[in-house]
Amino acid sequence: MSGTGLLVGCDFSSSPTRRKPIVIASGSAEKGRVLLQRLERLESLGDFAAWLAQPRSWIGGFDLPFGLPRQLVEQLGWPLQWPELMGHYAALSRSDIRQRFAAFCAARPVGGKFAHRATDLPAGSSPSMKWVNPPVALMLHAGVPLLLAAGVHLPGLHAGDRARVALEAYPGLLARELIGRRSYKADDKARQTPERLIARKDIMTGLEHGQTRLGLRLKTSHAQQGVLVGDASGDALDAVLCLMQAAWGAQHGAPLYGLPPGADSLEGWILTA
Repeated sequence: MSGTGLLVGCDFSSSPTRRKPIVIASGSAEKGRVLLQRLERLESLGDFAAWLAQPRSWIGGFDLPFGLPRQLVEQLGWPLQWPELMGHYAALSRSDIRQRFAAFCAARPVGGKFAHRATDLPAGSSPSMKWVNPPVALMLHAGVPLLLAAGVHLPGLHAGDRARVALEAYPGLLARELIGRRSYKADDKARQTPERLIARKDIMTGLEHGQTRLGLRLKTSHAQQGVLVGDASGDALDAVLCLMQAAWGAQHGAPLYGLPPGADSLEGWILTA
């Protein structure tokens, strides 16, 4: 792997605040080593839009869904082309989305309430129509319109500025490879346990030693290690997990950055799944 330009990993929030910001991990990669350069915290969607608009080149992994399940879209009679679908979806309010998705689920049998994208099973991700715990449907609603407004390139979905490449990432996929189903994060202070701290340390050790199928090793400073392990919310570590996925995508390069050639152009696909 030769050197890359700027790589970014983004742990996204649909309602960022000072207490729960969007976290961006920036770095670069060379010869299989991913160097973490900085962590940024963005406290509003406006800050995120401004970050996206900066004139520079990057390849980024973003922890939010880029598409909805085809089965859901067809049943609701929504547009079947991705740009038109995203325009339609962005025009809905959050309460509209909750009501329509709840009605869709209510009409379906127990055990099969949600529709899934093809990528959900191999990635082990929540369905992108889920509006609570985690509210990924609202993350899509908040984030994808900002990516489109910034004119970035979304491989397999939407042609944009090829100097800024946005890929859908999912930190849980990489974390599970290192620690299985152990929990490593919690926003609730009462659930920020020593066991979760140990799990974050184990993830860091695994990333530093290249113990994932990505074949990449993370390089951080001692101070950065302290921040990543010490952030009990897991947001900083999730941003770095997305950074590692972005580095893997950069290694594969254009046009698909490691996404499968046959991926559904309405649903999108999670990087490295």
